[in-house]
Amino acid sequence: MLVSLKDLLTKASRGHYAVGAFNVNNLETIQAIMDAADAERAPVILSTSEGAIDYAGMEELASLAHIAARRTKRPVVFHLDHGKNYDLVVEAIASGWYTSVMYDGSSLPLTENIKRTTQIVKLAHKKKISVEAELGAIAGIEDFVSVEDRDAHLTDPEQAAEFVKKTGCDALAIAIGTKHGAFKFTGESRLDFGRLKEIAERVSVPLVLHGASGVPANIKKICTTYGCEISSAKGVSDSAVRKAVMLGVCKVNVDTDLRLAFDAGIRKFLKERPEVIDPREILKPAKELMTKVVKQKMKMLGSSGKG
Repeated sequence: MLVSLKDLLTKASRGHYAVGAFNVNNLETIQAIMDAADAERAPVILSTSEGAIDYAGMEELASLAHIAARRTKRPVVFHLDHGKNYDLVVEAIASGWYTSVMYDGSSLPLTENIKRTTQIVKLAHKKKISVEAELGAIAGIEDFVSVEDRDAHLTDPEQAAEFVKKTGCDALAIAIGTKHGAFKFTGESRLDFGRLKEIAERVSVPLVLHGASGVPANIKKICTTYGCEISSAKGVSDSAVRKAVMLGVCKVNVDTDLRLAFDAGIRKFLKERPEVIDPREILKPAKELMTKVVKQKMKMLGSSGKG
């Protein structure tokens, strides 16, 4: 069943767990995620990025997500992820398909981010759609180089409190040292938990962690064994994510780990079964591996059994 992000994260905040937000691009990914949600009895967020919409179409992805939501008893949020294009976010709100949208104005000056986010909130709330906003730069953060570099990119707690109060957003994505993509760190993952704790104390809405894929060692091994050149890829450790959840993060975004699982499943199958040309057979192991990854994430985030 489709629900709002606000309701889902309010329950997560009270229960001290986080809900996984998984990026979807096609039918198989949605099937894999929903198989995991049903198996784990967990709530789930199906997210479409601007790139996914460009690839598969907003209406097409919405149709798949709505069908999946109707066929399960689990709470499902259909979410627009990282909407940097203001007009696209407005389109998503007007479409009536989404129960949640993210407007990402993090690259804008604070005053402009507040202005545009406030406009999106007014439009969305009229249709009972939740809004996630972002403050701080996530992309490009890797191994704090200096105090100056860290403070220039990561979310300022005082600004976060001002931002939430002025915009009325329902959830806030913050930057505490994570990074998008498979190559997040050169050493151990290091997140600014002190900053997270201070933000959580100042901000009343649920917090969101982007760029939090873990690059699981078992999936990475399959990828590299069958030709994918990602030997130096390194993600955020499970222990770091669990600590972030303990300190107030209620939504954790996962994309890279699904891409790796999809890639690993297909590469292995094609290498071992080169005679097969049926796309349904080729995609099946990829879907199964994605389901395993999602189930592990749900257990790790504490959302298993909460749906």
